[in-house]
Amino acid sequence: MIGTKEAHRQEIAQWKAIVAEYQEPSRWRAAWQIVNTLGGYAVLWVLMYLSLSVSWWLTIPLAVLAGGFIVRTFIIFHDCGHGSYFRSRTANDILGFISGLLTFTPYYQWRWEHSLHHATSGDLDRRGVGDLWTLTVQEYLESSRWKRFAYRMARNPIILFVLAPIFLFIVVQRISPRKANDRERKSVWVMNAAIAVVVTVMSLIFGVLPYLIIQLTIMAVAGSAGVWLFYVQHQFEDVYWERGEGWTFTAAALKGSSFYKLPKILQWFSGNIGFHHIHHLSPRIPNYNLERCHRADPLFEEVKPVTLLGSLKSFSLRLWDESANKLVGYRHLRQHRGQKVPPATGPSKEPDTPPATSSPEASAAPPATEEPAERPTDFSRR
Repeated sequence: MIGTKEAHRQEIAQWKAIVAEYQEPSRWRAAWQIVNTLGGYAVLWVLMYLSLSVSWWLTIPLAVLAGGFIVRTFIIFHDCGHGSYFRSRTANDILGFISGLLTFTPYYQWRWEHSLHHATSGDLDRRGVGDLWTLTVQEYLESSRWKRFAYRMARNPIILFVLAPIFLFIVVQRISPRKANDRERKSVWVMNAAIAVVVTVMSLIFGVLPYLIIQLTIMAVAGSAGVWLFYVQHQFEDVYWERGEGWTFTAAALKGSSFYKLPKILQWFSGNIGFHHIHHLSPRIPNYNLERCHRADPLFEEVKPVTLLGSLKSFSLRLWDESANKLVGYRHLRQHRGQKVPPATGPSKEPDTPPATSSPEASAAPPATEEPAERPTDFSRR
């Protein structure tokens, strides 16, 4: 055990030395990204307003394109939550609120919940917050008929990628969780009030129905794309899941988070979040430095990429097989029916109902100067 911990410390020291250079925010890169993202989004709203007098056949494609810009805006929001976008915490918080308003996401509330995702990603014993509902094969076979039905519904592609994202952004993120503290609760209330003001003003400018159609189209596109990104980042066949003492931060980052190799145009719209293994290794690296860090050392390029075509296989992956150490589909259950599945090495803490996921990335922990040497803790409540 001592030898294992020492090897883990040496491994952490190795990649920390590599990533340190890329954790430094760039004022000019950040400013240019704000201009081409938030500026581009504002231009699209002007064009959509002008297009209403021409044809909805012009307005809707512009709204779909605007949805892509909102995905990119969300990555900026995400980086602000990590405290990585600017050096200044105040600047991160201000831009985080503004980008949160555009994405209908309460800044402090989401930041706290996302910190739990980073602290528990890949840990089978700490599922349930900020992640996607995932059962092991054994847990599924031991579940009641109603729980299996609920799980299958939650994993249905139409529900997961079409209906759930809209419900998440319009309903779930308007409500403060019971475990939230005062700051996170106020974050939700303030954001709800700000959204109400924006909706009222935009409805007066565009008209209630045209604005709602445009806004819902944008949210549907951005939400579906965001949830898909988050799904692919942690739901691929050879993903890393481990229990208790077997879990390590480095393995969870490099093996439990995918390198989603996208075409350049999709990489741009997704704000480089496809380099998710780098992001989980060091959330302090801003999105505009992720690719450079990935190419900085062979250690990172050894991570097997998930291609756009290859990611479609993730649609069929539903359960974690602890005996095979991989995600499997429902067809795999045939091999386990009538035989005892090897018991888990530790107590299972999977939720009885699907957890409320945070927004797509998709991925923001509160500012931290360095990654934990062993197991991360919830450091968001300061």
